[in-house]
Amino acid sequence: MRLFTAFILFSLVSFAQTKNTYHISFENAVHHEANIKATFSNIKTDIFSLRMSRTSPGRYALHEFAKNVYNVIATNSKGEAVKITRPNPHQWDISGHDGTVTISYVLFADRGDGTYSQIDETHAHLNIPATFIYAPKRKDQPIDIVFEPRKDLNWKIATQLNAIGNNTFTAPNLQYFMDSPVELSNHATREFKVGSNESEYTIKLALHHLGNEEEVSTYFEKIKKIVVQEKAVFGEYPKFDNGTYTFLACYMPQVSGDGMEHRNSTILTSQNSLANEGMKKNIGTVSHEFFHAWNVERIRPKTLEPFDFEKANMSGELWFAEGFTSYYTGLILCRAGIISQEQYIKGLKGSYNYVWNSPALAYFNPTEMSYQAPFVDAATSVDPVNRENTFISYYSYGSVLGLALDLSLRTLKNDRNLDGYMKLIWQKYGKTEVPYSKENLLTSLQEYAGDDFANNFFKKYIDDSKIPDYKKLFADFGIVINANSEKSHLGASIKFDKHNNAIISNYSKQGTPIYKAGLDKNDIILSLNQESFTSQGELSKILEKYKPDSKIEILYKRFEKEIKTEIILSSDPKIETALLPKPNKKAIENREKWLTAK
Repeated sequence: MRLFTAFILFSLVSFAQTKNTYHISFENAVHHEANIKATFSNIKTDIFSLRMSRTSPGRYALHEFAKNVYNVIATNSKGEAVKITRPNPHQWDISGHDGTVTISYVLFADRGDGTYSQIDETHAHLNIPATFIYAPKRKDQPIDIVFEPRKDLNWKIATQLNAIGNNTFTAPNLQYFMDSPVELSNHATREFKVGSNESEYTIKLALHHLGNEEEVSTYFEKIKKIVVQEKAVFGEYPKFDNGTYTFLACYMPQVSGDGMEHRNSTILTSQNSLANEGMKKNIGTVSHEFFHAWNVERIRPKTLEPFDFEKANMSGELWFAEGFTSYYTGLILCRAGIISQEQYIKGLKGSYNYVWNSPALAYFNPTEMSYQAPFVDAATSVDPVNRENTFISYYSYGSVLGLALDLSLRTLKNDRNLDGYMKLIWQKYGKTEVPYSKENLLTSLQEYAGDDFANNFFKKYIDDSKIPDYKKLFADFGIVINANSEKSHLGASIKFDKHNNAIISNYSKQGTPIYKAGLDKNDIILSLNQESFTSQGELSKILEKYKPDSKIEILYKRFEKEIKTEIILSSDPKIETALLPKPNKKAIENREKWLTAK
């Protein structure tokens, strides 16, 4: 979130400004409640309006946080009750005050992730927009917040907010306040220094979990490697405010898995502990979210600047902001030695198969897929949607395009690569905190790789939905795409219920055998060529008997009626990615430059 560049200047002059003050305590944490009080003084208008946010930084859909606020009471400077009216579900209008309004309320919170808040007797996990009422007309005024941690539960406070003593923290304005999550718990801490001289920063980990100290230390060593490798992409660290960046990690059984970037911190939530496979499952989110400290927090689209807390925030650049960050997520793990080159290459198939086998390519290009974020980014709806046919995640779409751009650049002369392009974008739009447009991304690629290369890439892959020639691109790096054209498939997502019924679990994808045969979601497949089956393994054995293009009988049930028809099988379009057993010397050299530590 682009907010300010002179944090020290703020601290020198803030005493002269009217501050908004908050206080929060957790006496009834066992029932997921917080008691909150906010005071606003020097009010010049007869009606003073307060709101709960409908959105949250880093999320693009609407979230109606006001639904969890109740027992709202407003008083003047003498503690006398004043009138509250509700012009809409998100707003409280206060009248009859004497220039000061104190509003108190109870917040219910029981979802621990990057969007919502969760309060219980293990922690108070606070996302600010989901927690605090705010005054829209006072967005430029500084804010003080006093936390009352549960001493009986050994709670400590971790946040990017500026500490000023006695459990009191401050923010220079509303945008920074809203962008500053807080974890109050008995968490473990680790830290290390990066940079040097005037550009030295402290990287902190505040980890709320049920594990031991050895696990924390092992995990933090992995985090340190990621931090160093991501700095190498851009050539320098961002100027972290207060000289600190904090990983706020909560790996507890009651939370919901998530990751959410913020200017000088990130929220990491998972039900996986660090034991067993937990480190491997959780570390990818670390890689993704820290990369956002550059790409999206400071390299920021114009369409998200400033962030609007009253309506959905739509951006056409999420294929770059989220997607290219997703590309670097796995790449950084490889460069940091957390996964092997072979593991990384094999893992590329997931996004490849998901994106390039999707019917949605016919409907939206990457920019238009980005526009879908308000409908999909943790958004909720009760009516069914046809996402299987109309939507590709801009995370995955941007990731495979980042891969294609990186490999394409590396085939050019003059040592071009995506790292170099990201450094250029950082210098032009991130370090300077000048918001960018899609056109700026194009002109920067023209500057970096030439007009013909840049125009061709954007024309085919950003403004259209063409598929890059990955087979050719991979060949230069000793990687091969393997497809089994002899393997037949139905093209259906099938789950088996407790009665071993084979139920089609998703809406049928356009162009697949199951779609063409007229079958759809919730149909129950009874048999293929009069052979029944009760498991995925049995289904696979039946399909192995038939080659692609075979026409077979399919019997299925819909609305309790049995229907018989014919289905023409097709080749399974999924591919595998693998290292060539004996690549040439040049391919090995290219791959090492791409995947080794920087």
